[in-house]
Amino acid sequence: MWTDVPNLRHLRAFVLVAEFGGITRAAQRIHLSQPAITQALAKLEERFATKLLEFASDGVALTTAGSLLRDRVARALELIETGAREALRGEARRSGGGFAHFEQLLTVAQLRALAAMATTRNFSLAARELGLSQPSVHRAARDLERLTGMAMFVATKQGVDLTPAAEVFARHAALAHAELQQGFAEVSDSLGRDPGLIVVGAMPFGRTKLLPDALNHLTRERPLARVRVISAPYDGLLGRLRYGIIDFLLGALRDPLPIDDVVQEALLDDPLAIVARAGHPLVSKPDVTYDDLLAYPWAVPGDDTPTRAAFHQMFPAEAEKRMPGGMLETSSLVLLRGVLTGSDRITLLSARQAHYEIEQGLLAVVPYPVALGSRRIGLTYRRGWRPTPTQAILLDHLRHAVPTYEEAAVADHL
Repeated sequence: MWTDVPNLRHLRAFVLVAEFGGITRAAQRIHLSQPAITQALAKLEERFATKLLEFASDGVALTTAGSLLRDRVARALELIETGAREALRGEARRSGGGFAHFEQLLTVAQLRALAAMATTRNFSLAARELGLSQPSVHRAARDLERLTGMAMFVATKQGVDLTPAAEVFARHAALAHAELQQGFAEVSDSLGRDPGLIVVGAMPFGRTKLLPDALNHLTRERPLARVRVISAPYDGLLGRLRYGIIDFLLGALRDPLPIDDVVQEALLDDPLAIVARAGHPLVSKPDVTYDDLLAYPWAVPGDDTPTRAAFHQMFPAEAEKRMPGGMLETSSLVLLRGVLTGSDRITLLSARQAHYEIEQGLLAVVPYPVALGSRRIGLTYRRGWRPTPTQAILLDHLRHAVPTYEEAAVADHL
């Protein structure tokens, strides 16, 4: 993170020149000489290999690429300023230390060290991640503390922890970095180049059919689009979403929403079913009863998932005690498929999530009604997030695929 970002003062100068319509007033505001700002703008245009500003006798005009970049840079700088303000709120500064507006003096090296320490919690590991010497990372971290006037790193037996102020500032800085990356992608895309990387956090439901179909549509429309799909437990995905590492999540929504800086958008309701191997005694049994379900061992999803909550609602602790054998807990559909096809275990699962296994005759739905309502499946993204054009195309494909998806043949198995 922060390895491919231009000098922050150059970016701030660019925004101010666009805002004030000229170099002279921008130079007065940012305390740089006019030649320094001219050189900074030239380096930025060299970085993007395109004109960002057009100078004329009556002022300065942004090019299309310049307008895209200006909006994103302004949002990124605002995030850094907000992070600085919130970090200082209620945090005692060291006597005589720090600068009133330290966010305007930050360097990319300091933010890079902060990001690496937030991830690794260790100076040696941070240095290895950045490809720098440990003294270099340590020096950047201490420079950051002197600049802010706050303690930001605390040694512990396990390594190094970030102070609460540092945690707050690190998250806003990470979001600023994500905003800049989106801006760089938009400029590149507008010039017919690389449209940037989309990072999707996919929970089990989304990985089966909905996301693959949308990705195939995106590839046909934007062949150069690059996508990274991250699969992990919900809490891990949510944390990376809030730090700007992931663009959006696809999967089961949470109720209540765990934190107020993200937004959920429902796409569809997903009914649950009892699923077992094809040929399981319960699959062909007429009039399956509740007691029949208790006569077989079960596999269940991980804790703190909507499906696990539905399982506990359907089978209270007293009922679980009647189930033979030990409970198997997993959120991996690959593992679950192997276990179910090789045993008489049964599970509570979305039949849509097991679409291909059912279609191929590996798994089947047990004819027992699950009267627990439905899980809500949808998107989760940061409040105020503005997708790039390529990200927006993928989101549109996900939204438009839902009606077709709900009418898919899997519904016949329910």
